[in-house]
Amino acid sequence: MRVLVPVKRVIDYNVKVRVKSDGSGVDLSNVKMSMNPFDEIAVEEAIRLKEAGKVTEIVVVSIGVKQAQETLRTALAMGADRAILIEASADVHNDIEPLSVAKLLAKIVAQENPDLVLCGKQAIDNDMNATGQMLSALLGWSQATFASEVALEDGAAVVTREVDGGLQKIKVKLPAIVSVDLRLNEPRYATLPSIMKAKKKPLTIQTPEELGVEITPRHELISTSEPPQRSAGVIVKDVNELIAKLKDEAGVI
Repeated sequence: MRVLVPVKRVIDYNVKVRVKSDGSGVDLSNVKMSMNPFDEIAVEEAIRLKEAGKVTEIVVVSIGVKQAQETLRTALAMGADRAILIEASADVHNDIEPLSVAKLLAKIVAQENPDLVLCGKQAIDNDMNATGQMLSALLGWSQATFASEVALEDGAAVVTREVDGGLQKIKVKLPAIVSVDLRLNEPRYATLPSIMKAKKKPLTIQTPEELGVEITPRHELISTSEPPQRSAGVIVKDVNELIAKLKDEAGVI
């Protein structure tokens, strides 16, 4: 069984994001970049399925700038077998829209013929939470979202999903798209020997033009601004004053 795992290069989650002075976007100058945390969990789950004997090959794919090769090498060091980079932009500030990403992934799926696509539920830079669902629609495959547990059995995936009311367990036929949530697992750290071995693992580069996909943006970024700063708190004398402020000033009761 072959598993395809899309991964995205994003600003490291420990970095405080800053907006450019002209409001044209996020400042990426000298900012640490890393693999999207949700995608890292998807890679880890694919590796665990391989270690359990359920999967024979793990292919990771990234769409973006050439620097995304570093992200793919990280996935290879974790335990993935092959990597594919779709070099879709030369500008690190240019974020490929979810529909274009889904169309490109659909072409890779047609090339690689995987039985399962494991992806993060969303990227922490744009929080779209759309690519997995769009890919499922384009392929006509089963889908399961927000997975906190994944098991493969008899040509199907049994997925425990996190929903508002608790947990939901569903069974989807393979091939399928499964988007993973934070509580699925804890990704491993790549060891130094694994990092050295990853440099020799195959990484192929393709372009949207080679795949026959048009990625012209459908949206225009007008401006970017930081959220307003929170005002200082107020100390009240008693419960009655608290209720009065909640009612008259905050308007929440």
